[in-house]
Amino acid sequence: MGVKKINKLVNNYQAIKQLDNYEAISLPKGLSADVIKKISKIKHEPKWMLEIRLQAYKHFCSLKNPQWGPDLSQINFNDYIYYSSPALTKQEIPNKIKQVFKQLNVPELKDRLVSGLNNQFDSEAIYHDVIEELKQKKVIFTNIETAIIQYPSLVKQYFGKLVSSHDNKYAALNTAVWSGGSFIYVPPGVQLEKPLQAYFRINTKSVGQFERTLIIVDEGAKVHYVEGCTAPIYDKNNLHAAVVEVFVKKNAKMRYSTIQNWSDNVLNLVTKRCLCEQNSLMEWIDGNLGSKLNMKYPCTILKGDNASAKCISIAVAHQGVIQDAGAKMIHIGKNTNSQIISKSIAHHGGQANYRGLINIAKSASNSFASVQCDTLILDKLSKTDTIPTEIINNPTSFLKHEAKVTDVDKEKMFYLNSRKIDNKTAEHLLVLGFVEPFTNELPLEYAVELNRLLKLDLKE
Repeated sequence: MGVKKINKLVNNYQAIKQLDNYEAISLPKGLSADVIKKISKIKHEPKWMLEIRLQAYKHFCSLKNPQWGPDLSQINFNDYIYYSSPALTKQEIPNKIKQVFKQLNVPELKDRLVSGLNNQFDSEAIYHDVIEELKQKKVIFTNIETAIIQYPSLVKQYFGKLVSSHDNKYAALNTAVWSGGSFIYVPPGVQLEKPLQAYFRINTKSVGQFERTLIIVDEGAKVHYVEGCTAPIYDKNNLHAAVVEVFVKKNAKMRYSTIQNWSDNVLNLVTKRCLCEQNSLMEWIDGNLGSKLNMKYPCTILKGDNASAKCISIAVAHQGVIQDAGAKMIHIGKNTNSQIISKSIAHHGGQANYRGLINIAKSASNSFASVQCDTLILDKLSKTDTIPTEIINNPTSFLKHEAKVTDVDKEKMFYLNSRKIDNKTAEHLLVLGFVEPFTNELPLEYAVELNRLLKLDLKE
């Protein structure tokens, strides 16, 4: 995500259209074992990864779409391209691609805000930079293809251990055809103050993007990872089915911030999961704007005693958009603590749903979970549902759940109008106040950019 100029992506597509006809290397549409073998061959993968892919493809063929949530029967898997990359050499990135990232302000962002940067264009990572500090601290931040070659034992140890190909149809699809994504390993005791960043972009019509992100935060370590996602508008749907696996070791801290700004032709079906060990902390900061359909529920498994997790999310739905988002917290260790804060906005006939899970196991004595899900409805055409599942299996744990659906506060609108603020500006200010718990968790420039994106979205 560009921090200074990403609003051009929404408001002015000229910069992006420069690349609409760039020369790409793409496999034909359709999914088969042969396609998977070709992807593996292109990437020069070891045999063990190809075997994982082919086994996942078998699971994909046998699994059905989820029987809950929005209807996914519209998806024809043979309508998509499962591998597409720019025509790159190892020595050079084409100027047109450089221009897109320049207009999104990605290159200059790295110097001021981030410790490392990884950009993905369709199926391939095309630009990667790690500052000297990361090398000195022996932090690994690269794309996952490189990690498989350079750190095979580390990848084998964690890949697919949290999200297996048995998990759901789209996790199986990702495991079979994954391409690109970040790999991060933070050694014991290393604490990074600046975030690591990745930017994912779908640029080819009817392409599927299936990045795989794997993060290991070792004992006593700390890291903040930020990712942004965008795509131009086409008359055909694009499919994005990513998988994220995060391992947070004893006394470690991890923050994972996402601001997705997909165009309204993207089907966004993502599986994100984290395993927290003793006295660790996981924070999901999850922003969802755009996409035709978004189904995303970051999950944290609080395995270790005294582990904690937080998920703060926003979802914005306008006409033709279904946001079905939330979070999952699974308490296993004693004295574990979780908090979910979900803020949804629906306008111009959009649909914004909260779907969440709290499961406190018998072993998780003296644990506490808090859920707060609020929805702001800006017109009579929009819809919302709150669909929580909450299970407590021991008598010493507690759960607090609050849910609220509101429209624009008329008294506050009257007050702002009395200060000669027009209705549109007043409404925007009230929306910003509504999402403040989310924006407060972002670095300042990201918060400013989110405010701009919200303003543009509300105009639609």
